[in-house]
Amino acid sequence: MSDIRHVSAEQGIIEYELVRKQVKNINLRVRRDGSVSVSANRRVPVSYIDDFVAGRGAFIMRAREQYKKQRESEGACQQELRRSYSKEELAEIVKVCDEIYPVFKDYGVAYPVVKFRNMKTMWGNCRPARGIITLNSRLADKPRECVEYVVLHEFAHFIYPNHSKQFYELVEMYMPDWRERRKCLNGK
Repeated sequence: MSDIRHVSAEQGIIEYELVRKQVKNINLRVRRDGSVSVSANRRVPVSYIDDFVAGRGAFIMRAREQYKKQRESEGACQQELRRSYSKEELAEIVKVCDEIYPVFKDYGVAYPVVKFRNMKTMWGNCRPARGIITLNSRLADKPRECVEYVVLHEFAHFIYPNHSKQFYELVEMYMPDWRERRKCLNGK
């Protein structure tokens, strides 16, 4: 059973949903949409819960602001993900694959199928058993040295399909400045 309540805090009026449960503590949650939910034991007086929420007004406002910024940032990211890339832009990335491949041919790696996809959280993905590398289309917007890093990183997974010490030693052997390139890629 839940109840919608309103309390006056230093930051203004806060609306929250009160849910009575068999819980030991009062639990306050700010959801992504900015709504506030509080669960409390049935024995806790409503006035105590209202004071609890009012006392956390600053925390609630900070959380709401963080979620708002996060949603705005994700919206910009979604717009970026919708951008279409031309065959010429993607062909430039394939050229990098062609230039880096000879190193791995010496290890007995067959030239992989190279695919492109708009990805939110990864720059590349390697499936060694299938002989496929999938690269993020957004690499077309990145400096060449960043693209070289991602391609070398994914090719290295054909030798070490993990992120072991040996994997990073292999990457470092062919690209000693890979850490700087990764920072540049991730905007740090």
